Amino acid sequence: IWLRGLVLQALRNAWGICVSHGQLPPLPVPQKIVATWEIISLGRQPVPEYFNFAHGVLGVWSQLERAGHRPPIPAFWWVNGMGAEVKGSFEELGGQSRKAANVLGGMCGLQPGDRMLLLLPQLPERGLVSVACMRTGLVFMPGTSQLTAKDILHWLQASKAKCTVASEEVIPAVESIVSECPGLKTKFLLSPHSQNRWLSFQELFQ
Repeated sequence: IWLRGLVLQALRNAWGICVSHGQLPPLPVPQKIVATWEIISLGRQPVPEYFNFAHGVLGVWSQLERAGHRPPIPAFWWVNGMGAEVKGSFEELGGQSRKAANVLGGMCGLQPGDRMLLLLPQLPERGLVSVACMRTGLVFMPGTSQLTAKDILHWLQASKAKCTVASEEVIPAVESIVSECPGLKTKFLLSPHSQNRWLSFQELFQ
């Protein structure tokens, strides 16, 4: 329910920006989506069987931004403890997440419905991989780099995850239990270089 309300409000805001600039949107998609979500929120139409947030919402905002009908405000904005920032527009997030989705679905052969365990700290790549999973239909489980080997084993076995994306500090914990997780086929490392059967996500992303 809360996600439905969030999406509806965001789409209304996107449409409002276009109108406030005295311009008509180049595509009728946002208005149709707002109308559809209003009907759904009132219970007059069932929730769609198939809905992809990356395509149906972020994609619309990206199109409006590209056409100049929406100002390029940040889609994401990450700041670390030292004040360093990484931010980008919806158009940039769309392009980067499509590249990441190609790594997951194209190069590694993951299929919609496959499960992935994220073992990452709060870094920009965490959000990027999450949106890429939405695009490809992967089910992602947002773990952290603070999980213990016992925690990771439980998550992997219970979910039957086929893939994990992890930071370097988690490798020892994963390797200590990986023999008990035969379904785990692909291991991505958030590092510039591959090592010990871990694929470098950055290398494949380039």
